[in-house]
Amino acid sequence: MATERLIYTGRVQGVGFRYTVRSIARLHPVTGYVKNLPDGSVELVAQGDQPAIDALLIDVANRFRDNIAGCQRHPQTNAEVFGVFDIRF
Repeated sequence: MATERLIYTGRVQGVGFRYTVRSIARLHPVTGYVKNLPDGSVELVAQGDQPAIDALLIDVANRFRDNIAGCQRHPQTNAEVFGVFDIRF
């Protein structure tokens, strides 16, 4: 099982990003969360098999291609184990 943390920048707050990402994530066998950050970026943490994570991220990138200006992708080790994919506040 892999865990990745992504930080999306651009016009990613106030456009339904978190709720749409949660809906997309439910179509894939992944867990984790999506959360707005104070600087206007959005954090996404995805956990699952690497192909499932990659498929989720492709779907997110395709859906928000006009909103995402940048994305930093970081593998995580010793990560929290998640039971569902949800929105954090």
